[in-house]
This record gives sequence, structure tokens and C-alpha cells, in this order.
Amino acid sequence: MSHNLFEQAKQHDEHGVEFWSARILQDILEYSEWRNFSKAIDRAITACEKSGNLPEDHFVEVNKMVVIGSGAQREQTDYRLSRYACYLIVQNGDPNKPVIAAGQTYFALQTRRQELADEAAFARLNEDQQRLLLRRQLADHNSALAEAAHNAGVEHPRDYAIFQNYGYKGLYGGLSQTDIHARKGLKKSQKILDHMGSTELAANLFRATQAADKLKREQVQGKNAANFVHFEVGKKVRQTIAELGGVMPEELPTPEKSIKKLENEQKRLNKPKDKK
Repeated sequence: MSHNLFEQAKQHDEHGVEFWSARILQDILEYSEWRNFSKAIDRAITACEKSGNLPEDHFVEVNKMVVIGSGAQREQTDYRLSRYACYLIVQNGDPNKPVIAAGQTYFALQTRRQELADEAAFARLNEDQQRLLLRRQLADHNSALAEAAHNAGVEHPRDYAIFQNYGYKGLYGGLSQTDIHARKGLKKSQKILDHMGSTELAANLFRATQAADKLKREQVQGKNAANFVHFEVGKKVRQTIAELGGVMPEELPTPEKSIKKLENEQKRLNKPKDKK
């Protein structure tokens, strides 16, 4: 199926912001009944919430009047969808439909194009700004990872801590979260993610996103299987770093300022000054 169909369905509001109509997307994705398509929308909204995003920013409900067979009118529910909303919908659609796979490819490519533009903007940030941005992104993706792990059978806090440890061990050459904490010389209350530089945060972000995607894509079930997947993904990220000639994450320096300190400094800078 041509990706042009998705591109042609794209609309723009009065401010030039792109969006897709859920009703039109329903037809493209070959859902004959709204009630079935709305289930995919509901799952996508849940995924949006779990990833730390606001659904109302991506799924804008709009109601319109349509003419029915008798000539009378009735209200019909529709949504104005962002590119991200469409991506989540096709990710949560019927996997047996070939058109769903085409949609996943199209919106993944569009998302990647936006990411490339974001990367150019990212490169213009200084180290502290990059750390703040990556830490926020990691918080979002850790929520998605937690959901994927829960769906795989990692249901209790203690089990999730073990699951996380497997990811760290894969990425850090066998070091556990406790080991990393000790190497950084942190206090018990301090979080290791708040004491990572941008390169180390980026490695952990890649680990988290790829682990969540693999758990969902392969429909992994069982705590042991999920732990193994997380370890192998971490190990693969480490292998990639080695192949690129990069520094292993445990050898990277610990920044002097924590994320919390940077956030406090940013708040002070952004705080309006009292007029004299």
C-alpha cells in the first residue's frame, strides 16, 4: 500500500498545524465499524498517558452533525489526531491487517524525520541543557518500559527492581544498580540517573526504548523472559558502544551538578524578578 494515502489524508488547521481526522484514518485502516476502531483509539490514549504525555494535546475530540438516511441529522464523534496519536493508533491496531503495517512504517518514518530536526536543535544545547532534556525523556520512556514489563508479567515492585537490574547489568558489563551507585559515590537517597552526563543518559534512554519495544513487539511473557530480554538489550547497546569506539558507561565521569540542582538553577533563572 502506498504511503501517499496517509500523506494525502493529512490536514492543517488555521494555524498551519498538521492533523488527521480519526474518521478518515478509520477508512484508510479498513475498519468498517467505528466501535472497533474506537477501541484502538482508547488503547492509544492509554499508551499516551502511560508515556507521560497529555492525551488532550494529541487526541482532540470534535463532534459534528452528519446527515443520516432519513434526511435527519445526528451528532458524530471524531478526533483531530496529531502525528504521534496516529502512530500510537497504528501501534495498537489489528496486527493482522497489512494496512496497519504500512501505517506503522509511514508514521515511524515521519516521526524519525521530526526526530532528525529535533537532533539538530539538540546539538545546539549545552551539556547541562542536554542532560535536563534527556533526563525528562528517560522518565517518560521508563514509564513506557514499566508498562511493557507489567504486561509481560513483571507485576510487583520487587520484581520490577530485579527487572531493572538486569538491564543495568547488560549495559554496564555486569554491574548492578547498587554497584553503579557505589562507583558514583552517591548517598543512599540519590538516584543514579540524576548523576549521569548526557552520553550516559543517552545510552540508558536507548536501552529503555529498545527494551520496551522488544517486549511489546515479541509479546514476551513471564518474569524470567522479560529479565532476559532487558539484559540482552542492555548488552547489545554496550556492544554497539564498543563497536563505535565509545567509552563504556561505567567509565564515564559523574557530573558535579545533579539534575535536581540544574532544575533548581533553571527555576531561579526563569523566576520573574520583582520590580522595584
